[in-house]
Order: sequence, then structure tokens, then C-alpha cells
Amino acid sequence: MKPFGLIVGGTSVEAVRYSEVRNPATGDVVGLMPLASLADLDMAVLAATSAFESWKNVPGPDRADACRRIAAAIEHNGEELAKLLTLEQGKPLGGLGSRFEIGGAVAWTRHTAEIELPVEVLQDSPEGRVELHRKPIGVVGSITPWNWPVMIACWHIMPAVRAGNTVIIKPSPNTPLSTIRLVEIINEVLPPGVVNVITCENDVAAAMSRHPGIGKITFTGSIATGRRIMESAAPSLKRLTLELGGNDAGIVLPDADPKAIAEGLFWGSFINSGQTCACLKRLYVHDSIYDDVCRELTAYASAVPVGDGLLEASALGPLQNRMQFDIVSSYVEEARAKGGRILLGGNPDGGRGFFYPVTLVADVDHGCRLVDNEQFGPALPIIRYHDVAEVVAKANDSPMGLGGSVWGSNLDQAKAVASQLECGTVWINKHGAIQPNAPFGGVKQSGFGVEFGAEGLKEFTTAQTVFC
Repeated sequence: MKPFGLIVGGTSVEAVRYSEVRNPATGDVVGLMPLASLADLDMAVLAATSAFESWKNVPGPDRADACRRIAAAIEHNGEELAKLLTLEQGKPLGGLGSRFEIGGAVAWTRHTAEIELPVEVLQDSPEGRVELHRKPIGVVGSITPWNWPVMIACWHIMPAVRAGNTVIIKPSPNTPLSTIRLVEIINEVLPPGVVNVITCENDVAAAMSRHPGIGKITFTGSIATGRRIMESAAPSLKRLTLELGGNDAGIVLPDADPKAIAEGLFWGSFINSGQTCACLKRLYVHDSIYDDVCRELTAYASAVPVGDGLLEASALGPLQNRMQFDIVSSYVEEARAKGGRILLGGNPDGGRGFFYPVTLVADVDHGCRLVDNEQFGPALPIIRYHDVAEVVAKANDSPMGLGGSVWGSNLDQAKAVASQLECGTVWINKHGAIQPNAPFGGVKQSGFGVEFGAEGLKEFTTAQTVFC
């Protein structure tokens, strides 16, 4: 099996050591990940720093055109990327799986190409003219997770490049191969050193946030890792964008139609087998329709096929790794022990791969980990409530605040409840829908800074005020 290489300065670089990457559906080895050293990181920083000296001076329209050509190149290689992504991540090829993810990466790249940050005229009067200019930061370090590795890589790389920065990306060691291939494709368009990729274990990743040659870290992942990045970045006062964990609450109001919302509730909760930061992870249902919602959601969920992602019939795949499988298993078993009623699933068959069945747990409440923590897997707690004010307080009773949703027939009432939720994004009668022109980010311990749109692009710039 041919090992993959690091990409530094536009060149594939061999490593001294490699690590096996396995298919979570079968356990088979699908590739060998190069393990970068601290010296490799220094080499990547040097390459990115050198490339920045010329890339920052490339006119904005030319950088936009480069992003358009990257989007076309990703699209051209889409099926290859999708299959590699399924092999290492486990998600299905079809449906809301790997092809969907590659399509999202293309769409976000194309949209980013069209965003402009023109000079803002703050004053133009006899007393003088004042302008606000946006300038690139320098070398951006990107650290990405294993749940949506290609799309999130594009969320990090494309605005950085569009704004005139250079990038070093470090993907999760669980899913490095599709990111390496993505960066190879990007390097067919961009000058050497503008985008580099190193793959490694945690020691080199930690060194990225400490490295004095990196001016910004953009990170998507857990709250615990986000805290460590902040600590490491503090001595050099790096700029940070952190999109961290979420324990998103969904509130079903008494006027909701259980049958009509079942499909939306399911996919809002279980897309990518629940391995999405902005999945619906706690479902609060009014007592008057609680049993009906449980019945309709169970009926819909029981018909969704789970299997190997390479099989076109599969709608959901396995969990990506053993650690996540064990977390979900332990949370469900604790909920069961505390009186939770298993409506569906909850009993993995112990066969090959990290397959955990779609699981619905009724009659639970705060005080068990399935409700209080982010499970990041295909297990949804369904919590009964009686009073809207009470349920808003419960929904907000979390250190996290990424997303939330309200479900009901009266739009004005739903919006009134939604406005009380402490989260960065809120949806009405849907959950988790994002788009490239709408800023996305968390509050409380779900991070700070935003991604997407003009506001997200500004995160990769510094502001310079010019008095004329």
C-alpha cells in the first residue's frame, strides 16, 4: 500500500514514520498517514511564510479566480474524494453522505470566491477622509475534526486564501487521507507554499498553536481541545476562531404536527450518524403531544437503513472510531439504568465495525449524561415538559450554546421562543441547516468568532484605519 505524503511548499514529503488509517465499517487498512515531526512543522511554517510575501500582494480578483478554479478542480475529482472520504470516515456515499459533503465543499468554495471586502469610507468631509482597510494576517494554522473533514477543511482554507493568507492545515489523525488529497488538488491551482498539510499526532498539533510563525489558529472540535489551544496561543497572542462543541436543544411546542415534523427531527438529529456539532442533541416535547412525537419519530427512524457506506442503499454509516462508540454506548446504558425507555435501538450487535443503531430514549431528564453532555452519536434523548418558560430555562441550562431549534405551527410564537434561546444559531421547524452566506458560530463555551459570509472572511484579516 502506497503511503500518503505531507504537502509542504507544493511538494509531497515523505515521513520517517507512518500510521495506519482504518475503515470504521470493516477495520480494514485504507491508507498510511505520514507522521510529521516538529522539524516538518518548522519546514511548513517556513514555506508558508515565504509564500505569503508574494501571495498577499496578489490582487483580490486574481485570488477570487483561483478559488473558482479550486472549486472546479474539487468538483472534477469529486467521486475520488467521496470514496476516499467514505473509506476513512464511514459515512455513506449517497444521500447526506460523502458526495453531499464534497458538493458542500464546492459550494462554499465558490461562494467564498465572490465575497468582497471593499475599503470602507468611515468619513469623507472637509475635516478629512477616514478609510478602513482589511489586510491578511499571515500564516494561518487550521486544525480540523474527523466528522466532516473535507468540507470543514474548505471552510478553513478558502476564506484564509481568499483574504491573502497562507495556510498550514492539520487534519484529524482519524481522517487525514481525504484532506491530503484535497490539498494536492488545491496545489494544482495555487503557487507552492500557499496551502500546506501536515498530519501527525497530538504533540505536533499542540506545537502549531504555540508556534511563533503562525499568526492565527482556526479550530473546529471539542471544548477541551479548544481550551488547550487558547492556552498555547496566549504567549504569542494569536488570533483565534474556535467552533467548539454543542449540545443543541430542540423544543417542540404543543401546536406542532408530530407526523409533519418527524422527518425534520430525525435528520436534524441523526445526519452523519449524529456526528455533527450542530446536530439536535436534546429534544424537549410538550406533554400534550409527547407520545405522538415519540411514535412518529420511532416509525420514521426504524425505516432508515444503516450499513457500510460503500453500499448505495445505506443512509447512515458507523461511528468513526472506537472512543466515540464507547461514549455513546455508556451514555445510553446510564440513561437506561436511570429509567430511560428505549424506543428504538440501544443494543449494538457486536459485529464488525463501529456500528451503533439509531437509538431513541424517552422518559429521561437532566442529570444523565445523554442529556447533559454532547453524545456526538446516533442516540437522542426525548424529554417531556409542561411549561414553555420552564423548558426554555432547561434548554439554556448548558455551558454550550452552538445551535437550537423550535418546532410549531404558529411561526410568531415559535420565533418568540427561539429568541430566548442562548445559542449562536436558531432554526424554526428545522435544525442544522447552514449556508455559506450566513455567519455561523457559538456562544458561551461553544467558541467565539464566526465562519461563512463576509463576517467569516473578516476573521482572516486585520483592520487598518487610514486617515487621509
